[in-house]
Amino acid sequence: QGTVQFRLRDWGVSRQRYWGCPIPVIHCDHCGIVPVPNDQLPVTLPEDVSFDKSGNPLDHHPTWKHVDCPRCGKPARRETDTFDTFMESSWYFARFCDANNADTGFDRNKAAHWLPVDQYVGGIEHAVLHLLYSRFFTRALKDCGYLDVKEPFEGLFTQGMICHETYRGEDGKWLLPEEVEKDEAGGYRVIGSGKAVRAGRSEKMSKSKKNVVDPGSIIGNYGADAARLFMLSDSPPERDMDWTESGIEGAWRYVNRLWRMVTEPPVSLPESGTPPPAEFSGKAAAAHRAIHQAIDNVTRDLEGFRFNVAVARIRELTNQLAELDGSGAGEGWVLREGFEAVARMIGPMMPHMAEELWTSLGHSAILAETAWPEADPTLLVNDTVTVAVQINGKLRGTIDIAHDADRDIAEAAALALPKVIESLDGKAPRKVIVVPNRIVNVVV
Repeated sequence: QGTVQFRLRDWGVSRQRYWGCPIPVIHCDHCGIVPVPNDQLPVTLPEDVSFDKSGNPLDHHPTWKHVDCPRCGKPARRETDTFDTFMESSWYFARFCDANNADTGFDRNKAAHWLPVDQYVGGIEHAVLHLLYSRFFTRALKDCGYLDVKEPFEGLFTQGMICHETYRGEDGKWLLPEEVEKDEAGGYRVIGSGKAVRAGRSEKMSKSKKNVVDPGSIIGNYGADAARLFMLSDSPPERDMDWTESGIEGAWRYVNRLWRMVTEPPVSLPESGTPPPAEFSGKAAAAHRAIHQAIDNVTRDLEGFRFNVAVARIRELTNQLAELDGSGAGEGWVLREGFEAVARMIGPMMPHMAEELWTSLGHSAILAETAWPEADPTLLVNDTVTVAVQINGKLRGTIDIAHDADRDIAEAAALALPKVIESLDGKAPRKVIVVPNRIVNVVV
């Protein structure tokens, strides 16, 4: 019979540092370790600390740590260690349910209404320890009567890490990416001195190895929205991704291209809400269908955390919209519909850009308060499908036929392919196997 075994490790929760929650105990030479009385909680950190000495600033503070023992009244000392921040983050989601409560951590009824948390998203280093600590805290709080739930989270999604190549100088010290440039031979040199640099593997960004990029310079050069778009589009969110200059530049170029497309359309766009025209050109009809298929797919991709796929679908749609020059019937109306759909769908990835696009399209209400687009179900089925044609089980071509074409039409189209005719060499096929809307296999 299957069992669940928890491997909760011993956890040293104290840290010798200023930030963090003070540990509410007092050390007395006569009484030992004494809890801070309830009427003296919470213990707050002093704000006049100094960081000019090594070690814990609370240990160096002249007055904060000195207090009378609440049990015997003799001089005693506060605990100067603070809790590990995992200690607070293991239960703060319950506090979010009742954040303005000044009397207690949270009201049990309010916590029962909101918990458990619908979705936990965290880095890979949190996927085991922090998750396990949170589950332990939740069960302890339930056993003590504070909560009604046994598990804190309903869903878990573990995101990958942002990585970058590492660099070391001739002296072995780590170098920042901004201190390094490529030379003509493809190697790396220190900017200014020209000294050789040894490039290492791409690793999780960390201050200790200096393989970090400055967010301020990225936002200053490319904008926050381009940075968001690159991070979401580069790889599936559960995988690690490498930060590259070429990647952010590609996202930035797309942002500029999209802005030009919407603000400089090839034809005057009809007013928002204008009824569709009586007829569409072939390209307009295809784009109209593509808009609604993109809405349907992107909606499902976002719900499934497939952000990179959602971005790819939006970019694919903008490429198709860029082919409309306004000369065909209904193309201006389709461009209006497409631009509005793109602005709404890309809003979660590029909120600032999306709001500007929405305003440029003539809307006064902000996009963040506008409903998510809905796909027309009648446009989600393609008029035609591409069917693979095989000869003795090996792919030899494809045919495009109506999605509701019968077996005879599919067979006739397959037998008319040049490679099939060449293989038959005037003879009738031994057998033709048709899998509707998927495969035609000609056995010769």
